[in-house]
Amino acid sequence: MLNLAHYLDETAARYPDAVAAKLDNATLNYAELAQGAHRVANLLRERGVKPGDRVAMMIPNTPHFPLIYYGILHAGAVVVPVNVLFTRSEITHYLTDSEAVAFFAFTAFAGETGPAYQDVETCQNLFYVPPAPGGEIPEDGEDFYACIAGVDTEKRTAQTMPDAAAVILYTSGTTGQPKGAELTHSNMFFNAYYTSHAILKLKPGDICMVALPLFHSFGQTCMMNAGILGGATLCMLPRFEPRKALEMITHDKITCMALVPTMYALLLNASKREQYDVSSVRTAVSGGAALPGEVHHRFQERYGITILEGYGLSETSPVASFTVEGEELRVGSIGKPIWGVEMGVKGEDGQFLGEDEIGEIVIRGHNIMKGYINRPEATKEAIVEGWFHSGDMGKRDSDGYYYIVDRKKDLIIRGGLNIYPREIEEVIYGHPKVAEAAVIGVPDKLRGEYVKAYVAPRPDETLSKDEIRSYIQERMANYKWPREIEIRESLPKGPTGKLLKRALRDEIKN
Repeated sequence: MLNLAHYLDETAARYPDAVAAKLDNATLNYAELAQGAHRVANLLRERGVKPGDRVAMMIPNTPHFPLIYYGILHAGAVVVPVNVLFTRSEITHYLTDSEAVAFFAFTAFAGETGPAYQDVETCQNLFYVPPAPGGEIPEDGEDFYACIAGVDTEKRTAQTMPDAAAVILYTSGTTGQPKGAELTHSNMFFNAYYTSHAILKLKPGDICMVALPLFHSFGQTCMMNAGILGGATLCMLPRFEPRKALEMITHDKITCMALVPTMYALLLNASKREQYDVSSVRTAVSGGAALPGEVHHRFQERYGITILEGYGLSETSPVASFTVEGEELRVGSIGKPIWGVEMGVKGEDGQFLGEDEIGEIVIRGHNIMKGYINRPEATKEAIVEGWFHSGDMGKRDSDGYYYIVDRKKDLIIRGGLNIYPREIEEVIYGHPKVAEAAVIGVPDKLRGEYVKAYVAPRPDETLSKDEIRSYIQERMANYKWPREIEIRESLPKGPTGKLLKRALRDEIKN
C-alpha cells in the first residue's frame, strides 16, 4: 500500500510544532496542516466521495492548497489541479473530462468557476474557499470553513495501491484539447523523495520559497511534496513579483528555491536589488524551459548562487534528469537521468542514436505516467514498448549529460507556462470571418517565447487585429493571448495543403 498523503502524517508526527506553510504572517504548523487535511478527507467521505473519484481544485499558492490536496489523497480520491488563470470553458473541460465529483475553488475565481460548475453534471459539490474564515461566499457554492468546522480529524487514510492514480495533470502538446496525464502514488512519491533527498537535500529548518504555481507539476513535486517529505517550511508566494520575492528571501531567510528561467531573469533586473540579502539561499534550481547560459552566469556573478538545471514533463511526474550538487555543472545541460530513470535519444527510424546525435528524447522508469485518461490511442502513441516519447529533440554527450536542442512539438513556453498553439488556433477558427489561422512562438529574451498569431479572413470578408484580439480575450486565459496578430490574405501551405508554420518561423529568423 502507498498513499502520498501518509508522509504528511509522518512529518507531522516528528515535527508537530514546526511551521509547514506560511503566507505573509499567517502560518500553519505541521500538526495543524495534517489535522486540516484529515478534516477535508472526512468531509469528502460524508459527501459520498469514494476512492478513485476525481476531485478538482482551483486554489492559488496559499496554505489552503496543501491542506486540500492532501485531504483529497487521504480520501483515496484523485486530485485534479486547475490553472488559476483559466476561464469558464477551460475549467469546464477539466471538470467534464475528469468526471470530477467535487470542486474546491478560491472565491476570487467565482466568476469563472461557478458557471463552469453548473455546466458539469458529474460535479455535485462546490466548496468555495475564501482567503480567511468569514469571507463572503457566492450563492452557488458552500463555505469551505463552515463545512469542515464540524468534521472530525480522525485518521482514516485510504489504503491505496502504489499504481492507483493520485493526480491528473492536464497537458496537450499540439493535439488540441488538453489531455489528463494520470500519475500514480508511486510516480509522485518517488519523484518527490528523490527531489527532496538528492537534489534539494531538504531537512527540518529549511525554508522553501514556493513561487512556482502549485497547480503545475514542477511546483507541486519539487517544492510542495518534496518540502513536506523533508520537513521544510513552505513560504507561499501567490504571484511572482521580483521585489516581493527578494523581500521574502531576505525576511524569511529562504534556503531553497525552484524557479523558471524567466523568474531568474526578472530577479537579475530587479530595481534596488543590492538592498536585499540573499546569502541564506543554499540551493536554487531551474526547470520548465531552457535556462539561457547568460542568465546562469550573470546570476552567479551577481548573487553568488549557482543554479542547478533539470528537465521533465507533466507525464514524467515531472523530474526526469537533473544536475545534482557534487556533479560537474555543464551550462546548457539538463544533467543526467535521476535514479531509477533511463533516458535515450531515438532517430526517426525508432533506433537509438549515439553520442552527440540529435533525435527525440525518450524516457522510462518509475516516473512515467499511467496514461492519458480517456485517451487510449494517445497513450499508445506516447508510450511505445515502455518508453515515453517526449516530443523534445536533444542529444547526449560522451559523459552521459543530456541537452535539449529543439522541440518536436509546437509547444510554446512563455515564462515557464505551457501554451498550446492548436488550442489558440481552434478558438480563432471559431470566429465567423476566419478562414485560416496559425500560431507560433517567437523568441523573447525575458519570457522565453511570446505568442504570435497569423490569421487569414474568409473571401469577401475584412478582418481587423482588434476583432481577433477581443475574440480571443473573451475565451482564454490572458497568458495565452497573442502579443502580435498579423492579418494576411492567405498563409503558406505545402503540397498537401497543410499550413507551413516552418515558413512563418523562417520569416522571423530572416
